[in-house]
Amino acid sequence: MALQEQIQWVVRLSVPAILAEISSIAMQYIDAAMVGSLGGNASAAVGLVTSTTWLFNGLCVSAATGFSVQVAQLIGADKDAQARSVLRQAILGTLCFGLVAALAGIGISFALPRWLGGEPGIRPAASQYFLIYACALPASQLRRMAGNMLQCSGDMRTPSALNVLMCLLDILFNSLLIFPARHISLFGGSVSLPGAGMGVAGAALGTALSELAVAALMLYALCLRSPKLRLKRGGSWRVQKGIQLTALRLALPMALERVVLSGAQILSTRIIAPLGTISVAANSLAVTAESLCYMPGYGIGSASTTLVGQSIGAGRTDLARRFAYLSTALGVAVMACSGALMFLLAPLMFSILTPDTAIQALGVRVLQIEAFAEPLYAVSIVVTGALRGAGDTLAPSILNLISMWGVRITAAFLLAPRFGLVGVWLAMCGELCIRGILFLIRLLRGKWLTLPSLAKNGSEPQ
Repeated sequence: MALQEQIQWVVRLSVPAILAEISSIAMQYIDAAMVGSLGGNASAAVGLVTSTTWLFNGLCVSAATGFSVQVAQLIGADKDAQARSVLRQAILGTLCFGLVAALAGIGISFALPRWLGGEPGIRPAASQYFLIYACALPASQLRRMAGNMLQCSGDMRTPSALNVLMCLLDILFNSLLIFPARHISLFGGSVSLPGAGMGVAGAALGTALSELAVAALMLYALCLRSPKLRLKRGGSWRVQKGIQLTALRLALPMALERVVLSGAQILSTRIIAPLGTISVAANSLAVTAESLCYMPGYGIGSASTTLVGQSIGAGRTDLARRFAYLSTALGVAVMACSGALMFLLAPLMFSILTPDTAIQALGVRVLQIEAFAEPLYAVSIVVTGALRGAGDTLAPSILNLISMWGVRITAAFLLAPRFGLVGVWLAMCGELCIRGILFLIRLLRGKWLTLPSLAKNGSEPQ
């Protein structure tokens, strides 16, 4: 491939994924704004359990990635039949994992707000929110798995379009479930809107229903419509030990990484909780606001996983290296621009997310601090995607562990008593810069290119 063609491929796969991530963040903004309109306690209730939802989401992503990386390399090696075998195993494996995760989440939902140090006034709403979230985990797990599989087969448009649909459904369900029945003015007249008036619980249920609907559509597109992965009659659904063990080997470091990172984020919540409801709410909304800046990086990282994985499967390590470099450069450029916009537009963002002026003022301060970390944060995100495409999931986990616990938590613990929430976000900014440098070193050293291709050990066609 000529350099221009390589750039075109990176952009072609990245743009739909970026749009999907932006739609996902738009959904979070809408959720936050709708819940924020109920008051500071409602925002704090959701914010209290956010770090724990990240833990469960991360575990679901890990389970899905263990299978999707195998598919990317098998498709790159032109072994579509083996890729379909992996898909069958992925459906079985991720569904079981989603059910186990749901039971675990339901089991801890009532005690979780107390464990996290939340104020008594916000604990019931936080418990309800997390309970409904946990019940939807099987659907969320299957949606993530199906989306990853479509992306790794080279189809970025379908999962992107369906994720946009999920955003629209979430708006619809939230408007019906969060607020009570009401009248609104429209074109000089009055329109009556139905509503369940469920508050914070309605936000969780709206998201759960949109997850369920899109999971069904995503599985339909994957299993019945995908040119590469469409399942055919006669294939075996018997558990294949080799595929499951390979998925476990890839997923386990990622899962441990998520446990460690989310454990650190939960500890950060414990550090922030004593600072008061305003700090908890400002932190939660600032995290939501920042996500608009960094989620395009995850879209580019998804494209990098596909391009590197298929190149490795085809035996083209030189092409894999170039795709990794180009993807990283694009991620840095995009997130540097979004970071600059975030710095400038922080006051507008918070005016949309909450009417509370105290929360707005604190949130704007911490968000503008974080803007300076975005370019190096992009490096860590995109390089992680490239390394996963090559089957290297252990090194990113170790680097994240060192960075999060060695830098962020230590610094936040020291700075929070003196500077409050601002100190916690200063620690976060410094840690993300250090993390980006560590991942850049890993990328440039090139040891990840020496790993054996997963396509060489593909299962027999079934």
